[in-house]
Amino acid sequence: MRNKKLLLSAGLALVLVIVGLAGCSSGGINRGEIIEEINVGTQQDGIWVSGTGKVTAVPDVAILSLGVEAQAITVAEAQAQAIEAMNAVMDALDNYGVAPKDIKTQYYNIYPVRTWDDGKETLIGYRITNAVTVKIRQIENIGGIIDAVTVAGGDHTRISSISFAVDDQSAYKVEARDKAMADAKAKAEQLAELAGVTLGKPTYIAESDDYKPVLYRDFDLMEGSSTAATTSISPGEAEISLTVQMVYSIN
Repeated sequence: MRNKKLLLSAGLALVLVIVGLAGCSSGGINRGEIIEEINVGTQQDGIWVSGTGKVTAVPDVAILSLGVEAQAITVAEAQAQAIEAMNAVMDALDNYGVAPKDIKTQYYNIYPVRTWDDGKETLIGYRITNAVTVKIRQIENIGGIIDAVTVAGGDHTRISSISFAVDDQSAYKVEARDKAMADAKAKAEQLAELAGVTLGKPTYIAESDDYKPVLYRDFDLMEGSSTAATTSISPGEAEISLTVQMVYSIN
């Protein structure tokens, strides 16, 4: 690529010299023809294609976004309630064997709660929200864990979403990559045949990852709901997709 740029720079310099001489010569060199030749020479050569490979897999981990929310007249009171509820939720997770390394704080907020009446603002208390993301490796326990944290946190419990993923995608990506390369090559061969040219070797290859986990949002806990039966959650299938961009030379 560097050599190509050097050659192009040298060519442009030579053209400038020729154009300068043309202005002094009576030969009348056509400047438009020179510019047209430069433009043609700088075009990208080859056949450009993209290929996609997709595979499906059964998720083996669940990512649960949960937390607690407490409101009281003072910050201290709200914090005490939030701490008590979150400690109970952490105990419930520990009882199911969830490791501390799989629990990550997502955000922690303390903010005032106000009301407006006839244009008058009144401070009525403070609200504290403590949210975490939990990776659940024993996916068969997800329903029981949801029920356990709901009971542990009580009315302070909040669950915002749940998603399912494949923890180790390496083997699936190998298969998806094979499919993506085959797809790109088939497109290039067809284009070469339609154009009446001979397909050469790849001169450029780039890969992009397009993994799509199974995601459920707005996971609401209904007030007064019973926890006698275990919550039913289905992981479904996750799609692992790869896209390759390729450029083939033309022989």
